[in-house]
Amino acid sequence: MADKKLFFIISLFLRLVSAQALVKNLTYSGFSYKCANESVDVFLDQKRNTEVNIYTSVAENERYENKNTECSKYFPMRIPPEKMRAQFKFDTCSKGNHNFAVFVNEINLQHGSHKNKGKLASAKLPARKIRELKLGFSEYYLSLILLQNYQNLNYTGFRKILKKHDKLLSVDTGCKWRVECVETSHFYTSKDIDKLIHDTEANVTNELEGGDRQRAMKRLRVPPLGEHQSPWTTFKVGLFSGSFIILFVAVVLSAIFHEGQENLKIAFRLYRGPLLIIQFLFLMGVNVYGWRSSGVNHVLIFELDPRNHLSEQHLMELSAVLGVIWTLSLLSFLFSASLSIPPFVNPLVLVCIMIAFILNPLKIFRHEARFWLLRITWRMIIAPFAFVNFADFWLADQLNSLVTPLLDFHFLVCFYLTNGDWLQANDTTQCMSGSLIVRPIVNCLPAWFRFAQCLRRYKDSKEAFPHLANAGKYSTTFLVVISNTLRSYYADQYKSNWENPFLWFWLASCIINSIYSYTWDIKMDWGLLDSNAGENKFLREEVVYSSASFYYFAIIEDFVLRFIWIASFILVDFKYVSSDLMTSIVAPLEVFRRFVWNFFRLENEHLNNCGKFRAVRDISIAPIESSDQIQILRMMDDENGVVNRGKRKAGGKKPGKEDKRALLKEETIDIDVSNAS
Repeated sequence: MADKKLFFIISLFLRLVSAQALVKNLTYSGFSYKCANESVDVFLDQKRNTEVNIYTSVAENERYENKNTECSKYFPMRIPPEKMRAQFKFDTCSKGNHNFAVFVNEINLQHGSHKNKGKLASAKLPARKIRELKLGFSEYYLSLILLQNYQNLNYTGFRKILKKHDKLLSVDTGCKWRVECVETSHFYTSKDIDKLIHDTEANVTNELEGGDRQRAMKRLRVPPLGEHQSPWTTFKVGLFSGSFIILFVAVVLSAIFHEGQENLKIAFRLYRGPLLIIQFLFLMGVNVYGWRSSGVNHVLIFELDPRNHLSEQHLMELSAVLGVIWTLSLLSFLFSASLSIPPFVNPLVLVCIMIAFILNPLKIFRHEARFWLLRITWRMIIAPFAFVNFADFWLADQLNSLVTPLLDFHFLVCFYLTNGDWLQANDTTQCMSGSLIVRPIVNCLPAWFRFAQCLRRYKDSKEAFPHLANAGKYSTTFLVVISNTLRSYYADQYKSNWENPFLWFWLASCIINSIYSYTWDIKMDWGLLDSNAGENKFLREEVVYSSASFYYFAIIEDFVLRFIWIASFILVDFKYVSSDLMTSIVAPLEVFRRFVWNFFRLENEHLNNCGKFRAVRDISIAPIESSDQIQILRMMDDENGVVNRGKRKAGGKKPGKEDKRALLKEETIDIDVSNAS
């Protein structure tokens, strides 16, 4: 019975380690792997072609058969060898070896294979090839470190769980099994990885860095092994952020005492959209910081290059720089008479600068991130005709909160096409309430993108729920826009606004849309209100962020901002606030709502990736920091284990130490090993 309990505990532990620790703590992508849940012992064999196979050779199978026989008195249930296979393919290792072979072959051809075995860096090769060779070595070194961490984590897992087994059952069976089976296994005794790491460090030090080991290790320990922000980037963030704040105060003071309020109102519409984009970029930087610090693997989820992607500081720097340009442009508008510049040239130049930054084909100014954004945007536009990834519909969701900037961009285009005077704004009615076709279409575009993506996902998955249900949510946006357009079109035919039947149609559409969207946010996008949440009331069983109050705040905040249109409608209808001013208040709040939404949407996707193995791209095991490793070991030593993964409460009473011991001693556990997973 103790043997069956031992097997049961080890099986559960391997589910925890393989499915959670080895996936949940993924923060950067370095190699591809396939996860075998049923594996109990892991034998790693590093090959020259950098492909790791577990139990692929006949010799290893025979060794495993013998090991099963030796350990049968402690672990009588045999696990078939075919159940113990997993294959790890390291694309980056192959890339490193490939680069190394190509470049060394070139050197040998040019200088002779034995006569010039000096420093590779001194060979007369193009600087670009030398850089590529160094990058290839750093990728290869990263893969070796990740594999070494995986090897150590497997042994630590066996040691800790068997120690816990012996402690709870007051036996030494687990210790004996570990000594005879685990510590003699190839994955523990093999030092091939250590030798490869040492050889790589020696080669880079001697051949590429002229014997300078410190410089070589800096070259090898590139992100994600040692990701640090550049002090220069930090300085620029502070410099431009401070400049933006000062200039923004100057803009506010200048606008208060500016003459020509009509022109200023039109300029406000022209400048509002770019400011909302800048706010969105800054909050995205805060999002990235929160994901990274909480262990949410946004790099994997968005399928970003783990070596070359924007950090939170890069996003904040970009928003601060654009903010400075925005304030300077607005100041130029306010003082255009003194500068002898046509005032309405300034907003157009600002928008052209922002568009040129995005569409710039040159490989400067974070071209990888810009090209990624353009590629995802194109996939979003052609949603019905292309497979939908997470980044595609995430971007479309962001666009649904940026409807006001889209409408302001439509106004800007219409204004400059219809207004012939660069010095004075003429009547803009045809660009606002008078635009009853183009403006509603622009308003519906973000919802259409998501609607089409949901239909495409249903076509690919054949799952009516949640995809068709989600499409129904976005279809309610069409009702809101259509009813609002009809309400505006027929407004002149009714003495009172309340007599207009399309007003009631619009109110009903807004209520349905808000309830539908809020429910979907909380239950589907965030995965909250789980009936099995246990101690995390109204949340879910597993949470990532440390404070539960953050979740409760988000639930209330999302409700308030989903229904803020009610307050907006009342204030505008009773003439307390102008429609334009109310839009300027609500639009930043919607961007803020999306900012909070992003935290929990990515968290939920991250947990689903872990729990359902939905990650389909390169996945890496990031090196565990020493402080995190100590905390993990302490939690594993704790008698109650990890708090938020413990057994759920039964009748409001938390099981005590004696209850757990009695359960282990009295219950029997029957497991069919062939069906274990």
